[in-house]
Amino acid sequence: MDCQRCKSTLKEGETYDIHGKVLCEDCYMYETNPPKACDPMAVSSALSVRKQLGQSGSSGLSELQQKIYRIIEEHGKITKEELLKILNIKPEQLEQEFAFFRHCELIRAFREDGKVYFTKW
Repeated sequence: MDCQRCKSTLKEGETYDIHGKVLCEDCYMYETNPPKACDPMAVSSALSVRKQLGQSGSSGLSELQQKIYRIIEEHGKITKEELLKILNIKPEQLEQEFAFFRHCELIRAFREDGKVYFTKW
């Protein structure tokens, strides 16, 4: 059986049903609790925790987060589509990472000429 959203192969007992769709765990989590980049409480919490840990810039980031941060730093600004092509990850995973970056005020998005770009804060 395949996930009806991402098409990954699922084993018996690894499926989740929502709104008549059979999904994998990742897609189920995304459907039921999508990342929210604009969340003032999450921003306050993330900034406070990073300050307490003495983290700034790319310190304290996971390997993938450091890679995303470096790519954006090198390009100055980059579209979601360009970033997805370079990273070869699912759009949902990038959205989740962007929410984290946004909460930490490390990366932001802006619209220019009808396109959405990511850039450093």
